[in-house]
Amino acid sequence: MLNPRLLYTFVLWLLLPYVFLRLIWRARRQPEYLRHIGERFGFYSAHNEELLSGQPGGKPLIWLHAVSVGETRATQSLIARLRAAYPGHQILLTHTTPTGRAASEQLYGGSVLRVYLPYDYPFAVKRFLRQFRPQLGILMETEIWFNLIHACRETGAPLLLLNARMSEKSALGYARFAHLTRNALNKLAAVAAQTADDAARLSDLGAPNVTVMGNLKFDIEPPADMLELGKRLREQFGAVRKVLIAASTREGEEALLLDAVKEARIADLLLVIVPRHPQRFTEVAHLIEQRGFPFQRRSENRVVPADIQVVLGDSMGEMFAYYASADLAFIGGSLLPYGGQNLIESCAVGTPVLAGPHTRNFAEATRLAVSAGAALQVRDAAEVMVESQRLLEDPKALQQMRLKCARFVELNRGATDKAVQIIKTLKGLRCED
Repeated sequence: MLNPRLLYTFVLWLLLPYVFLRLIWRARRQPEYLRHIGERFGFYSAHNEELLSGQPGGKPLIWLHAVSVGETRATQSLIARLRAAYPGHQILLTHTTPTGRAASEQLYGGSVLRVYLPYDYPFAVKRFLRQFRPQLGILMETEIWFNLIHACRETGAPLLLLNARMSEKSALGYARFAHLTRNALNKLAAVAAQTADDAARLSDLGAPNVTVMGNLKFDIEPPADMLELGKRLREQFGAVRKVLIAASTREGEEALLLDAVKEARIADLLLVIVPRHPQRFTEVAHLIEQRGFPFQRRSENRVVPADIQVVLGDSMGEMFAYYASADLAFIGGSLLPYGGQNLIESCAVGTPVLAGPHTRNFAEATRLAVSAGAALQVRDAAEVMVESQRLLEDPKALQQMRLKCARFVELNRGATDKAVQIIKTLKGLRCED
């Protein structure tokens, strides 16, 4: 019988021309995709000394893989604890997207190493592991790369899947390659899922001894500088205006929301739209103009006049500040079937949440938030505005939701402690604190 992993690798080789075409295509909107291409195939600059810590004489290395922005932000509490427990180790962060890499630069600066994780070609992942020689690898959320996992097992580097989530849709996809998936999951040193449902799906796919750790995103503390920036933004927006932030919106959602705002005609409403992807800032600006709304860009960094109805949040790394500046937040990616985005950050600063019907990527967090009274789930853009008007015109109800936000986050903390406990059980990685 043909080894399924060899067949998988053969298909990857067939797709190699598409890989380059995809990079070029994505670079049309985000030129950063054409930078560091060598890293995506395991080639790291030999002259760049900070990338050589895995070599003899360098610090031992702990490696975390965080695909994009959300996963990168989720590493904050865990990396802080790893630094405390293993002060003699260097942290390496790998990413897949330029926005994830940029988020890492904003959060950690030069205190961590950062590169792209190579594509899952055997030669590329072997070069990566030879270069950095990690004592421990941590994959965040849903990252099952068959050749990478196999190579880590061969080299003796324990690899963990932490903060893992597995939606029904993803589980069905992996189940189509049941033998390949089961073999990979069995080679992981540990698997810890966000929820019991995630754990059950991973167990059904073949992962042994899956534990439930909760969601690391509950443990993120809003940075003090972002809270202060939020106060300044609120002063710019206007203290007496009703501020609704539409956070992490995706293509097609902005038009729905703008049309609903026009129909609702809420007095003194300021809609702040923060697109999920920075390459769409210009596109969304044109959309706002086409809908006839007077608007201003966040990057102008000035007081918003009373006649401005929309602010375009064209900045990166300021999401906590946007949430802190708002009375109410709508979480994007949930009006249309994108799967939703993280609502925990908004609740962490005490800003009540509205979410659309499509929240499969954050189903448990949304369910818990709604149950706690920190969030409301709505059917469409029109209902976003109906509920926004109701809450914005009822300060008492809004204040009650703010208090429930704080309690919702506090009750669900603790995932970092569980992750560190798992890591400390691994042989060969002794706690230094």
